[in-house]
Amino acid sequence: MVLNAIVSYLVWKVAVVLAAFSAISFAGYVLIQAIVNALPPVDLKKRYKAEWALVTGASSGIGKSLAVECAKQGLNVCLVALPDEVLSGTYKELKKRFKRVEFREIGVNLGKTGYLAEIEEATKDISVQVVFANAGYMLTGFFIDSTLDRQLANIECNAISSVSVTHHFVKRMVSEDKRGCVVYTSSAAACMPSPFTALYSATKSFISAFAAGLAAEVKSKGVDVCVVHPSPVATRFYDKAHKMDMLDFFKNFACDPDTLPEQILKAIGRTVWVDIGTTAIFFRMMMKIMDYNFLSTLLSNIAHMMPDFKRHDKKAKTT
Repeated sequence: MVLNAIVSYLVWKVAVVLAAFSAISFAGYVLIQAIVNALPPVDLKKRYKAEWALVTGASSGIGKSLAVECAKQGLNVCLVALPDEVLSGTYKELKKRFKRVEFREIGVNLGKTGYLAEIEEATKDISVQVVFANAGYMLTGFFIDSTLDRQLANIECNAISSVSVTHHFVKRMVSEDKRGCVVYTSSAAACMPSPFTALYSATKSFISAFAAGLAAEVKSKGVDVCVVHPSPVATRFYDKAHKMDMLDFFKNFACDPDTLPEQILKAIGRTVWVDIGTTAIFFRMMMKIMDYNFLSTLLSNIAHMMPDFKRHDKKAKTT
């Protein structure tokens, strides 16, 4: 009886402590999200006394919307994207729309080395103080079913290009004693294991962790770092993705990319991480309740029963 009473007491105490820690974690998350959402968007030109912004992945989707928002604030914009008709069309469209703003078209493939030298050359005569590292794409299906070259190109675009661009422009800001910001487009997928898009979630996790560490190094030097975790966005991003039930489900909650810039600008300089949209917030809250390793172990044991697994497995066996 005494032993049972002691065990019950200890279990109750542990439960109370765990509940308290969970409450603190939830409260901290909700508080920051609420404060950021309540504040007005930041005027980047005024805050940093900036003249130029640079946006990667600027030809469409979130990148294009960010370029438009920068132009609305009076910032000149370097549009960095694949050298194709989409980029050329965006460049011409924005030049016509914003006659008092200067644009530079920088066509490079961020999935192949050599892009940084071209970006450096195209911006050597200007001071870029606002950087949106937004470029990225998703490979779907089994990791082993794509060639290694495709996987490495994906890592280069999603992760390494952001590191390269950041190193160049932040180093310039600090050496010239100028204020500025670097904003990364991560993903709701960054916070949880994502079978069938393994490399995408991994590169986005890297970007989020990299941004968190970098923010602590450069904040006191006048450079703000912010990483955004948007929910699925209604863009061309998913056009080349394989059929996936999980993607189709979450695309039901997709938002318009033109609604994101205002929310992103609310976070810059005020927080390091920000989740935008129902899916991103749900994922973050879920991972505060469920242990990451528990979920990973569970998925590794049941994934073979999922329709997406069976679809990709069947396709792999017939090719």
